[in-house]
Amino acid sequence: MLDKLKIPERHYLNNGHGLASWLLTKDHKRIAIMYLISISVMFFLGGLFAVGIRLELATPQGDFVQADTYNKFFTMHGIIMVFFFLIPSIPAVLGNFLIPPMIGAKDLAFPRINLLSLYLLWFGAIFATVAMVSGGVDTGWTFYTPYSTTGSNSHVVPMALGIFIAGFSSILTGLNFIVTIHRMRAPGMTWFRLPLFVWAHYATSLIQVLGTPVVAITIVMVGVERALGFGIFDPARGGDPVLFQHLFWFYSHPAVYIMILPALGVMSELISTFSRKTIFGYSFVAFSSLAIAVFGFIVWAHHMFVAGISTYAAMVFSFLSFSVAIPSAVKVFNWTATLYKGAISFETPMLYAYGFMGLFAIGGLTGLFLATLGLDIHLHDTYFVVSHFHYIMVGGAIMGYMGGLHFWWPKMTGRMYSEFFSRISAILVFVGFNLTFFPQFVVGYLGMPRRYHSYPDEFQVLNVMSSAGASVLGLGYFLPVITCCGR
Repeated sequence: MLDKLKIPERHYLNNGHGLASWLLTKDHKRIAIMYLISISVMFFLGGLFAVGIRLELATPQGDFVQADTYNKFFTMHGIIMVFFFLIPSIPAVLGNFLIPPMIGAKDLAFPRINLLSLYLLWFGAIFATVAMVSGGVDTGWTFYTPYSTTGSNSHVVPMALGIFIAGFSSILTGLNFIVTIHRMRAPGMTWFRLPLFVWAHYATSLIQVLGTPVVAITIVMVGVERALGFGIFDPARGGDPVLFQHLFWFYSHPAVYIMILPALGVMSELISTFSRKTIFGYSFVAFSSLAIAVFGFIVWAHHMFVAGISTYAAMVFSFLSFSVAIPSAVKVFNWTATLYKGAISFETPMLYAYGFMGLFAIGGLTGLFLATLGLDIHLHDTYFVVSHFHYIMVGGAIMGYMGGLHFWWPKMTGRMYSEFFSRISAILVFVGFNLTFFPQFVVGYLGMPRRYHSYPDEFQVLNVMSSAGASVLGLGYFLPVITCCGR
């Protein structure tokens, strides 16, 4: 039936022709499509750097590229994926497209600002690309000081400027969503009738508006210290490098929830739809989104247990970090209760939903390991950490994005994807992801540090498994593109 979807003769895709009609549009649906194309390009660009990383780690000697080139590979991979794909992905594409019709509005509150947000992302991406083609950056996506301000000879300033500009895109998108949800709901659309997808985006928007300015100011200070020699973070000039970590993680830990909260909202819609039941515990699931947003702001220092903070501060942040598990568990248990005795259909979006629940659970549980003081000292800066955050930020967020994109694809395009190949793709993504990142828990536990371009011979088997899994994962991501282009 979906293959024969009837769409209106006049719709947003053909309501105006030519490049200018797209570049000057104020239609939230067209802007969402342009976001979709933009972040897809960045996703595959970031994926190319991941290929370079896995090729380098296929052999223990580090004989594919030199160490400084490898540093640039993982730095560019992290920056592109975090700032130009994961953060804008679901809010900018699915949020832009779906929030107005979900609340009964014709468009977002500020259509021109919505278009400006897209342009800001593009301008930020241009600066990042200039930095990349000029030789790249080798600081890691965290820009830790004083290396990023005084030690690195790579193109830190243009990259930082690109991230700074892209940050305003995120702030304006969040601000637009908050005002839209507050002011433009249809009569009768009360807060507790809102779809859980909207609740998740509302909580995400609060983080975007309150947290992103902090990292923007921090990035400016890095640029000022590097360009003008001020002693803000460099201890040789009277600065404090730990201050940078506090400021950076005050944003960057909540930023994890900018990436995962929208995916949690997608999951609530998918699980309810494909189990043919209303969501169990609607109010708890809605408020858990706000709770995750609040808790996200008070746990940043668990990234700094070995950075020199006091033992008592570390104990407090360890305890607080455990508390984030409560609202996360509320969602998972309510989804499970929704599935119980549901008439479940195993279509592609639901396969992604199942995959999400498994990967999110593993990522969340291993996060408790890193919140535990003693274990974190052993596991800090090993591949265990790499695996943990990929289970959340890649396994969780991208599973949510792919599930949502398949679910709403017919509504967005008027066309149906290939159900057969999409199911195969979902299975390949799940299998490939676990084959890539689960071995990294083991090598990390055994002591293999992250960011090294060579390693002891005994870790090669597990690294080859990771590289093989990355190939399967890459095929899984490519398959929907191939099948969509072929239809």
